[in-house]
Amino acid sequence: TTDLMDNFTIYFGHVLSNSFYPVLQQAIGVGSASKGWSPREQDVVYHVLVPMNPPRGHSFHLELDTARQRHGRNFHVRVQLECTCRSEQQGESMLCFLHQPEEELRSNRHPSLLHTLCTGSYLDMQKTACWFYQLVRAIWPALPQSHNWHLVLLPSRRSCQFQVTNGAESFRIEMLFGVRQGNSDIFVSSQPREACTPSTTWPESYAVAEMKFFKSIARQAPPNSLHLKCLQFFTHLQLGLGFSTYTMKTVVMHLLTVIPVSRWLRRDFVRRLVDISESLHFCMQMRCLNHFIVGNRRLPGEISLPPEVQMAETCNLFHHLVMDPVAHSQAMSEYVDL
Repeated sequence: TTDLMDNFTIYFGHVLSNSFYPVLQQAIGVGSASKGWSPREQDVVYHVLVPMNPPRGHSFHLELDTARQRHGRNFHVRVQLECTCRSEQQGESMLCFLHQPEEELRSNRHPSLLHTLCTGSYLDMQKTACWFYQLVRAIWPALPQSHNWHLVLLPSRRSCQFQVTNGAESFRIEMLFGVRQGNSDIFVSSQPREACTPSTTWPESYAVAEMKFFKSIARQAPPNSLHLKCLQFFTHLQLGLGFSTYTMKTVVMHLLTVIPVSRWLRRDFVRRLVDISESLHFCMQMRCLNHFIVGNRRLPGEISLPPEVQMAETCNLFHHLVMDPVAHSQAMSEYVDL
């Protein structure tokens, strides 16, 4: 899947080099399958995040959506036209959407990003997903993998999902897309938190920062460390219960910051499973599980956060248990089953 996404990135660059569509960067593997701890070993989905930069003559501006902050921060990606007349003076042949006459722009047949993937002045997630599907379908025949693999596009309104099969093997990939916040490891992405998120609303994503945390742990851990096996064990165990994979992942990430990586070996396996179980139980009793990224000032130095994320108040992932006693009682019952 890494080779396939690398090839897609190369061809994206060729196809889009003279266009006014977003500039696509190298895909970043996020999620459990990319790190080898997927709870569903027989039904693995490889999630990749494709960063998007604005094309020439455009800029992206993230605007906080203050109306929809129930489960985390949401943003709108405002697309603004930029003057490129200076480039013209320096000998580069470039349209200036801001200052060239309308007739000239129409005759050029290169619409600005505002007229292709936006609703009003804002980048539209569903239009972007549709564009991704068209790109993947058009590029696939040129890829070396197309000679031995069969591509099946799968329906999705907020990402590009497809399956590749060669008879013996099958891989399912979901391409998410996002815009980076400054130079940080925090993005706004197409992965929604709620079912009815408007198509111009982009939730804040911490997936890349969390991926870099696990990479940092892997560099410190002995080769035979079982910290990912512990995580996989619990995420598989809770399938069908009310605990999300993200809850278990958060519990384990917190434990990895307090229990040295040298104590996640085979001889420690059962003890670490007990630690995870007891930590989850304590958090449920307290009705408090702090988000691992938001407000965490003790992350490894290589993880870059915007100041407003690093200095924010901690976010309680169990806030709903505080507000709803029935949900708390049900969660405690499901913990007993677990």
